[in-house]
Amino acid sequence: MKFKRLKIVEQIIIISLVGVLVPSVIAWFVINNVSQHSIRQELGNSATIIAKIIENNIFSVINTDEHRINEVVIAVNHIPIENKQKLFLQDLAINSNVFKDFEIIRPSENPDFDKDKNLIYNSDTEQLWLIEKIHDDKYLKAEINTKIIKDNIFNNIENENNRRIYVVDKTGKLVFSHNFEEQDFNKSIKQLPVTLVNNIVTRFDEIKNQPRVYLKMDKIGLIIIVNTSKELTESTINKARLKILAAFLVAAMVTLLLTLLYCYYLYFNIRQLFKGIIALSRGNYKKQITPLINIFTPREIIFLAEEFNEMINEINDSYKKLKQKNKELKQLDSFRSNLVDTVSHELRTPLTSIRGYTSRLLRTDIEIDEETKHKSLLIIKQQSERLSRMIEDLLVIPDIEGAKLNINFEPVNLLNIVEASIYSVKNIEDRQINNEITNDFPLILADKDRLEQVMINLISNANKYAYSDTAIKITAKHDEEKATIKVINQSDYIEKAVLNTLFDKFIRLDDKTTRTTRGTGLGLYIVKGLVEAMNGTVSLKSTDDNVFTVKLVFPLYKEVNNAD
Repeated sequence: MKFKRLKIVEQIIIISLVGVLVPSVIAWFVINNVSQHSIRQELGNSATIIAKIIENNIFSVINTDEHRINEVVIAVNHIPIENKQKLFLQDLAINSNVFKDFEIIRPSENPDFDKDKNLIYNSDTEQLWLIEKIHDDKYLKAEINTKIIKDNIFNNIENENNRRIYVVDKTGKLVFSHNFEEQDFNKSIKQLPVTLVNNIVTRFDEIKNQPRVYLKMDKIGLIIIVNTSKELTESTINKARLKILAAFLVAAMVTLLLTLLYCYYLYFNIRQLFKGIIALSRGNYKKQITPLINIFTPREIIFLAEEFNEMINEINDSYKKLKQKNKELKQLDSFRSNLVDTVSHELRTPLTSIRGYTSRLLRTDIEIDEETKHKSLLIIKQQSERLSRMIEDLLVIPDIEGAKLNINFEPVNLLNIVEASIYSVKNIEDRQINNEITNDFPLILADKDRLEQVMINLISNANKYAYSDTAIKITAKHDEEKATIKVINQSDYIEKAVLNTLFDKFIRLDDKTTRTTRGTGLGLYIVKGLVEAMNGTVSLKSTDDNVFTVKLVFPLYKEVNNAD
């Protein structure tokens, strides 16, 4: 069954009723049902425990003495002459504070001797004897110093000053006592049942609130009596009354605490609602309400918090989507602006050349020799190839951004790709390019056309920014798994912060106002996209000695086949 949240008014009514009724019911229950019964039960139980403690103390002393007499028996057995045994025992009794006397008994000479008992108390002489067998017809009888027992049996009940404890023999004669009071002692002896239960603590009280117990120790014939005095009963009742008063105080404090807690949680949760509304009005669409949910939280507060948080989530999601759309629009606008600016600038030069040389060839008013025609057609071809590469770069950008590049993996001869790329670039620029790749370089796994596009972009880029009269160097090395290709040229040092941005779109080392080189600013961006699409990596490095390096890493064809 689903728990139903109460309304504020309902909770206030219930808490008020509980705050008044619960303390009253508790007080009535304590006064009428617990007070007298619990006091009697507590006093009776404590009397029982005390009787058991006295019994344990007595037997603890006796057991210790039994161990000692065993040691005496062992010593006697090592004395062969009986007279020397007696002298030894007499000397031991004189020097011992535990045993007062020793006697060697032969059952054959003492018909009344009960050899089955090892502990005897003589109420006439007030002597307590321990019996230990020496051998078949000889026993050692040792009298225990009862003062030692008396000094030890009440050790654990020093705080029971209101208890009267008596240890008597079978005839009712007092042996030991604690807080002795003659009238109470005589009354206790008279009230003892005629037939006593052995070894079980038994109550025999006549006054309901003053329990008395006895414990008959059958082994030594002694009886322990524990009485509860009137003073102890009255002091205990007073304690109970104080407990009742404390219960009233606790109930009142609990009622006050509950009321304060309820008011606090209600106030806290309402303030949370106010804070959420204020944050929303100020444009904070992430501020959610977190109410304190417990038994004090009304259903209305939880409902309002959940509805408010759901509304905030929807507003925040819409706001995020709107921000993302705005960001995309700004990026698109920036891309469009950069594209228009770059393309209009970069396409103008080759188109101007093509148009100029074409117009020159079409002129009929002048005669053009064959060499001039050849040079004009060669320039038109070079500028057309340049336009073609620019268009290819522009067309590949959407595929890179959308991760839709169509890569045809195949074994590729790196030397052939590099030579073709150098030839394409040298048709335009007459710069020395040193290709140090050997004929026996292993095949790499890549897309042949895409890799050629990458190398043309890198060589063209190196050609644009390299110092005049310096060569471009292309090197390659390999290990068992991959090939590493480097395109190296000499150019101005590029700081690391700037170096990390060169893979972005439309990034150039010279801006619009200081532009001295051609290009769209898309070369390295396209290189990175194509290389990573072919499972390779690309990195840039610029050193203080004006060396700029582009490093490409591709997997070897053989290694990939082995992996497959």
